[in-house]
Amino acid sequence: MDSDGAGQTPVQPVATGLPDLTFGQRLLLNLRAARARAYVRVVATGRELTWLAFEVALPVLAAAAYVYIYEALGAPASYTGFVLLGGAMTAYWMNVLWSMATQFYWEKQSGILEAYFLSPASPVAVMLGMAAGGVFMSTARAASTLTVGSLLFGVRYEVTSVPLAILAFLLTLTALYCLGMLCSSLFLLYGREAWHMAAALQEPIYLASGFYFPVKALGYWAALAASALPLTLGLDAMRQLMFAAADVGFLPVTWELSALGAMTVVYFWLAVRSLAAMEHMAKREGG
Repeated sequence: MDSDGAGQTPVQPVATGLPDLTFGQRLLLNLRAARARAYVRVVATGRELTWLAFEVALPVLAAAAYVYIYEALGAPASYTGFVLLGGAMTAYWMNVLWSMATQFYWEKQSGILEAYFLSPASPVAVMLGMAAGGVFMSTARAASTLTVGSLLFGVRYEVTSVPLAILAFLLTLTALYCLGMLCSSLFLLYGREAWHMAAALQEPIYLASGFYFPVKALGYWAALAASALPLTLGLDAMRQLMFAAADVGFLPVTWELSALGAMTVVYFWLAVRSLAAMEHMAKREGG
């Protein structure tokens, strides 16, 4: 062998994983992964229809207790609508808490978490698919709860702006599910404590977000601290837009919509960073 290396066969790099993909191919791969994860939850919505009856009836029963309390106290009729709207939004919070935040923990318990991080698809795409499917599933239950409750209690809505009400709803969901994506990595770090964390967070969020009462009743500073949760500002904005006669808003609607948009960007950025860190840790330490 010559010292200058003449005549040697160049060493070919060892291929690792899939070949480099173009931006279009990678985008298509991630879109397909998101669609696959969403498909499971969309189909599950109508897989067992008996569950739908319980998931509609139970939130209506929970809301009915508050409705009767408000009626006994002589509260304005709009408070009945406040309660039903909050009861309908619990479907999204429960989906985020139990089907988004704890998702990676359950996958780890099932022994398939490694497949998520070894897959060529981005974990962000997988979580976005879960979010899309979860929104579809939760919307079916929330709409049913709101419809049944409105018919039972004779709620009358006075929507001041349909486009703004829709925008408030969409911004609330995007910020909420981005928060769920962020929590999925945090819950995974805590391991077996994820179940206890989820259970511990369930009721406090009901209080802080004002599911069954205007969040303004908490007081300015407490409500301001609770505004870090998308549901707090989202519910307050939707109530102001859907019940014009009620003057119980915490902040102006435009401020709340701007804050929800900012939350969406911040929580999504943090979720992407945390998922990337989890993926790097899984590949470095072997799951």
